Amino acid sequence: MARLENVSVEELEAALDDATGKRETKRLLVAIIYKRGPSAPMIAEWLDTREQTIYRWFDRLEEEPINQAVQDRQRSGRPSKLDDADREKFQETVSNPPSEAGYDEPAWTTKLAQRFLENEFGAEYSRRHVQRLLKDAGLTWKTPRPQLPTADEDERTEFWEISNKTE
Repeated sequence: MARLENVSVEELEAALDDATGKRETKRLLVAIIYKRGPSAPMIAEWLDTREQTIYRWFDRLEEEPINQAVQDRQRSGRPSKLDDADREKFQETVSNPPSEAGYDEPAWTTKLAQRFLENEFGAEYSRRHVQRLLKDAGLTWKTPRPQLPTADEDERTEFWEISNKTE
């Protein structure tokens, strides 16, 4: 059974003009090449791709509109530990000083946000993921830098007491 009988080269070329991604372009080019003569096994060998993959692309081009068929399908991924309401509550909380959430800290840190997420929602996240959540909430994080030795001794002492606070 021949593939892509109901899809014309002109349709594929028009879709190629609108393609934006590498994968879309590759799939359209493979279909155009196939329509012009070479077999799917030959194309698969040229591209070092499984023949079944080529046939799967062709099946999608026959079953779906071209612009959808050449794009990757949506993947579900791991479900979030926070639902939309919890994420919104987290973002609202970190937009205010930590003291309003009951923490005796001068600013939100990754560790503090991790502790808040675990205490409030029972959600354990890695340090890097908490940084992403803070960024999504509109916060940026900075690494504390030591003050110059010319700073006032009382101010340096206060800085180190605040920055080295533990529970």
